[in-house]
Amino acid sequence: MSEKLPSRKEALIFLNQVGCSKEVINHCKAVTNLAIETAKTIQLRGIQVDINLVEIGALLHDVGRSKTHTVDHAVVGAKIAKQAGLSESIISIIKRHVGGGITQNEAKKLGWKNDVYMPLTLEEKIVSYADKLIEKSKLVSIENTIEKLIKEKKIMASMRVRDLYEEINNLTGEVF
Repeated sequence: MSEKLPSRKEALIFLNQVGCSKEVINHCKAVTNLAIETAKTIQLRGIQVDINLVEIGALLHDVGRSKTHTVDHAVVGAKIAKQAGLSESIISIIKRHVGGGITQNEAKKLGWKNDVYMPLTLEEKIVSYADKLIEKSKLVSIENTIEKLIKEKKIMASMRVRDLYEEINNLTGEVF
């Protein structure tokens, strides 16, 4: 891809500069490690994936948590990234990573502007997938994530997360 992306070091400096906590940064690093591993596995199966975009997108996916820990961190983060002049592909990863994606109807209920909040590209999907398997900075099972969503009465999100999990695992060749 021809977009200029920050380096890993620059992305980590940026997270610190905007005020992300050590816990958020550690979470982002753990998500990044899983996302890169997933992307490399998919690439080994002959599917084109931009591993650099996955790495930087995963590092920056929770930049909005520097301001809020609600679901709004996705749109807040996208705004921070846009103001910093980051590429559209990074902004899209940040905006589309929550809940396996947010539908137009859900976005409207949240008061978000009309936009696309569902992960569309493979790189967006990998980051969202990895984020759902990392709690704080530890790997958790997909069942753990889905049970949590169901307890929070987020049934549609739990179904999207399951579908995303199956889609990515099909690409990696994992049996679930």
